[in-house]
Amino acid sequence: MGILSVLVAAAAGYAFGALWYMSLSKPWVEASGAKSDENRRPEGSSPLPFILSAIAMILVAGMMRHTFALSGIETLGKGLVSGMGIGLFFISPWIMINNAYGMRPFKLTIIDSGYAVIGCAIMGAVLGVF
Repeated sequence: MGILSVLVAAAAGYAFGALWYMSLSKPWVEASGAKSDENRRPEGSSPLPFILSAIAMILVAGMMRHTFALSGIETLGKGLVSGMGIGLFFISPWIMINNAYGMRPFKLTIIDSGYAVIGCAIMGAVLGVF
C-alpha cells in the first residue's frame, strides 16, 4: 500500500500543479521572464521539465510518507496540516532563497510558493488517508 499511496499523492500534487500553472500562466511568464509565443507557451519547450516534475513529486511524496509514518500522522486533517507545513516552512523558503539570489521578482516566489504549500497540503491529505 505504501508505493500506491506515494504514487497517488504524487499524481495529485502533479495534477494540482498543472491546474495552478495553467491558471497563473500569464503572471508566471511575466515574473519568470520566460520567452513565450503568441499562445503564451514557452518557446523551445521540451518534455524534460514535465518528466523531472513527475520524478520530483514522487520523491517528495515518498519522503513525506516516510516522515508521516515515523510521526504517526494517519488522518486526513493531520496529513493536510503537516503537508501544508512542509510546503510553507521547508520548500517555500528555499524557493525564496533561489529566486532572491537569481534576482527574480518576488511575484515569482509567491506563485511558486503557493504551489508548494497547496500541493504539499494535497499530497499530505492523500497520504493521511492511505
